[in-house]
Amino acid sequence: MTGIEQHAVVVGGGLAGVTTALELADAGMRVTLMEGRPRLGGLAFSFKRGDLDVDNGQHVYLRCCTAYRWFLDRVDGAALAPLQDRLDVPVLDVAHPGGPRLGRLRRSGLPVPLHLAGSLARYPHLSIAERLSVGRAALALRRLDPTDPALDGLDFATWLGRYGQSARTIEALWDLVGIATLNATAEQSSLGLAAMVFKTGLLSENGAADIGWARVPLGELHDTLTRKALDAAGVRTELRTRVTGISRMPEGAWRIDTEEECLEAGSVVLAVPQREAHALLPAGALPDPDKLLDIGTAPILNVHVVYDRKVLKQPFFAALGSPVQWVFDRTESSGLPDGGQYLALSQSVAQDDIDEPVSVLRAKYLPELERLLPAARGAKVRDFFVTRERTATFAPTPGVGRLRPGARTDTPGLYLAGAWTATGWPATMESAVRSGLSAAHAALAALGRHREHPLQEAA
Repeated sequence: MTGIEQHAVVVGGGLAGVTTALELADAGMRVTLMEGRPRLGGLAFSFKRGDLDVDNGQHVYLRCCTAYRWFLDRVDGAALAPLQDRLDVPVLDVAHPGGPRLGRLRRSGLPVPLHLAGSLARYPHLSIAERLSVGRAALALRRLDPTDPALDGLDFATWLGRYGQSARTIEALWDLVGIATLNATAEQSSLGLAAMVFKTGLLSENGAADIGWARVPLGELHDTLTRKALDAAGVRTELRTRVTGISRMPEGAWRIDTEEECLEAGSVVLAVPQREAHALLPAGALPDPDKLLDIGTAPILNVHVVYDRKVLKQPFFAALGSPVQWVFDRTESSGLPDGGQYLALSQSVAQDDIDEPVSVLRAKYLPELERLLPAARGAKVRDFFVTRERTATFAPTPGVGRLRPGARTDTPGLYLAGAWTATGWPATMESAVRSGLSAAHAALAALGRHREHPLQEAA
């Protein structure tokens, strides 16, 4: 094998790209990773605001996210993003006629599906009849095959309606979970992707839905520790390096052009968003490359509030009857220097708010926090700011499955990675890591290199 054949260039330093680079380097390849930003981590990153370490958005994962857990182990970061011992989600309904009411979604140690039965039976945000209907729908959901192409063309809300799920049930349960994981409401979601989320997270194993999140800034995991792992693996990492074009040379190698230099490699992995990938793809790489442009995007807004005192005792909660969706305590991870409390509101399906001025968002969300958290009513707001990701995820709309390409292209030596590729998962950190592993192993297989896949079920 020639030196060029042993050289792989990965374009993009998000989770998909760094996973690809690590796996290729671990297999003995010479790897160059190119990222246009001054940091790694893609859309899961941190930045400084004065003395605060701020995550651009609240990112969580579940125990069933085996690929992301593998990634955390690979960069020696697992201890910095621990999982709950058991799923426990406080859900506060602020619009209850008798005043704010707190319920909880949590699991027991019983086998599936009994592990959620006790919590559902006591869930105060649904009537007895609605709770019974949820059980019937869950049993029907277990019988679905998320990989069935027929499910991709249906929307989740229509299916839920067939199984007697009321608007309230969808709001207080199905969308409570679905909006956070799919970044879409039930009516906007492919039944195939929704079935995958609920079957895997809630109906596969007892602890599958236990929640984990970083207790340090995301940049420590996805940039600092990841860069250390890449360096140790021998990956050449080039930040602030934008790839302007790729082309296949007559002898079969690839030419990768940047604003600064030109490289040659035997393999190229495009681990960038779908529109960037479309712009770089050479002719003939995909049968219908314009399908990539048909994969829509969906925004996520994060609202950040720093109070002068503690107003929330729980590490996080979800809200009903309010524009507020999920609230997380980020005080410790942010390094808040002088007391007080830092809350981050994670607002998915944020099309209505994503372009609103900060003043409008402040007038909307601060009163809502005071409705939800009585202790906030007398607290002083030290800081209020927002972070916006207008293309945070691909939109999981019905029919999106037929648009998502696999890791292999029709051009030898060229591969695709990214949460938007055909991983079977919605746009999550898990999907990004899985895509990187798939791209790396496709490239290795083409070179006749056989390496054990770290996730047997994803191989």
